[in-house]
Amino acid sequence: MALNNLGVLRPLLCQSLLRQVRPPLGLASRVRAAPLTPNTAGLPAAVTRLYATKKAKAKAKSQSGKVNINSALVQDIINLEEVKADMIAVVNSLKDDFTRSLNIRTSPGALDHIVVTTPDGKFPLNQLGQVSMKSPQLIMVNMSGFPEATAAATRALRESSMNLNPEVDGTIIKVPVPKVTREHRENLSKVAKQLSNKAKDSVRRVRSNAVSQVKKAKEGNSEDTIHLVEKQIQLMMDNISSDIDKLCAAKTKELLGGQ
Repeated sequence: MALNNLGVLRPLLCQSLLRQVRPPLGLASRVRAAPLTPNTAGLPAAVTRLYATKKAKAKAKSQSGKVNINSALVQDIINLEEVKADMIAVVNSLKDDFTRSLNIRTSPGALDHIVVTTPDGKFPLNQLGQVSMKSPQLIMVNMSGFPEATAAATRALRESSMNLNPEVDGTIIKVPVPKVTREHRENLSKVAKQLSNKAKDSVRRVRSNAVSQVKKAKEGNSEDTIHLVEKQIQLMMDNISSDIDKLCAAKTKELLGGQ
């Protein structure tokens, strides 16, 4: 009898146990569906993080040559602003040389850089004489204000790098403007290169003097600090040298561009 009852109850007991172990139908369907649903929220986030990482690496790589150093922190070692100012002064001087000595366009100001040596000292030509354009092919220098300097002014014009052949008529110096030939343009471009190289030499001297000053301050400062300051000075020189190259290239293009 008991065995018969057990046989009847066995299916009921199995169904009860299955209901306790198996999740409800709705839940089971949701559980089964979950792995099949794409993680649309997570995937873009991961890609965004990947892009950000690449961008950060690229930015870090582009800034690898930069040195960020607080000038105030190394003021007792060297004044970096003064070093930079000395280098910029070289560039400004080069610009002046280009304007005065390498100008294709003829004007009275083209003779402003001519320096006249007199017994009383050296003076710019435009301080001793009145310079004017008689025609596009002729510049006149009126030396009536300082007639005693006429010979010296004539000599200064003839010895300049402008290929001038002045003629004297009393206190008037006539300066024929030479024709701008291709050969003359090429010669001027060579002068531009020479002036640029001299400017680079001057910048290197500024750097060398600055580094020597930094090395003298090794005592009392860490090697890392000294190294950073030297690197900053080198970077400043590299930037200025690049500016000089750009100026030279632009001037060469100007000189050789026309006929």
